[in-house]
Amino acid sequence: MQQLPTVEDVARVAGVSRQTVSNALNSPHIVKPETMTRVKAAIAELGYRPHASARRLRTRKSSTIGVRLDPMTNGISGSLLDRFLHALTEQAAERDLRIMLFTAQGPEGEIEEFRRLRDGADVDAFVLTSTMHEDPRTAWLRDHEFPFVTFGRPSAADDLGDPIHPWVDVDGFSGAEQATRHAIDGGARRVGYIGFDDDTTTARERRAGWAAESAARLGLGSAELDTLARAVVDGVPQGIAAASALLDLPNAPDALVCASDSLALGALMAAATLGRPGIPVVGYDNTPVAAAIGFSSVDQPLDLVAASALELLFGDSGSSIVARKHSAADPLYRLLTPTLVARTSTQLTHMEEPGSPVAGNHNER
Repeated sequence: MQQLPTVEDVARVAGVSRQTVSNALNSPHIVKPETMTRVKAAIAELGYRPHASARRLRTRKSSTIGVRLDPMTNGISGSLLDRFLHALTEQAAERDLRIMLFTAQGPEGEIEEFRRLRDGADVDAFVLTSTMHEDPRTAWLRDHEFPFVTFGRPSAADDLGDPIHPWVDVDGFSGAEQATRHAIDGGARRVGYIGFDDDTTTARERRAGWAAESAARLGLGSAELDTLARAVVDGVPQGIAAASALLDLPNAPDALVCASDSLALGALMAAATLGRPGIPVVGYDNTPVAAAIGFSSVDQPLDLVAASALELLFGDSGSSIVARKHSAADPLYRLLTPTLVARTSTQLTHMEEPGSPVAGNHNER
């Protein structure tokens, strides 16, 4: 088994002492530029990486980010946070950072975990997901001046003009707008919408994107838009019910835009049952189900979300917390643009019951 290069190996190749290599790694400001050049060249040649555990002991930093592991979900779109967590873990490792996963029951339980991990100096920062209106978790972290960033916008604040904390989000308005534009460009003249029945920023932005594009391109007023929209809990059965109601309207839509791939799959199944298997359906999140079945869906750039979260906490590179204030040149947020993945319109020839393998086992890999 090949031995990993050591500090002694770097010192030998660079022609310097072991202490000089240590100074170059930990106190570069005291090392002569020409010496730094030789040490860096030796490090690159050998592929040496400083031992992270030893560095944590020296600096008294944990080099660890805490992330709550959300409860298991049965919906197709539950894979979204799994993909984000994988991207965050991989990119953190490139900075010699670790991810510490923990579980908690509800926001208050999560706050107790914040307190425990903070008091034990186990983490340097938190990344929060599943943000909510007037989120008590972010309030606690702000009050205790502990570094964090959220995947999701703080819906109770002027989060663009003067954000109350660092956040990363994907522009749901743009995603739904792109999905609606795709349907209209394909010939649709009445695009129905199936969204979420909560008051989150995600629900509001996605519906607003569909409504704005429908109004601009098709001249639909607010009353007609309300007729063409349904708000439900995310899930395949709910998508079936909502799409069935829309497709039973006297002046039914000729395309459907959905706020998730779970709802989109339900819409496709409803269309097949009602004898309209060719109706265009566009989903959201571009899950493996969308790719496997073949319907268009909006893709969220989760690798970029993870990179942006780390950048807001630790700067462009490195593993030390960077204190920053919001400014026009360096805002405290990153609002990213999704991309529509267009696929040939799929046709389901028969209806699967919600408890069947197609409708029920959406988290299998």
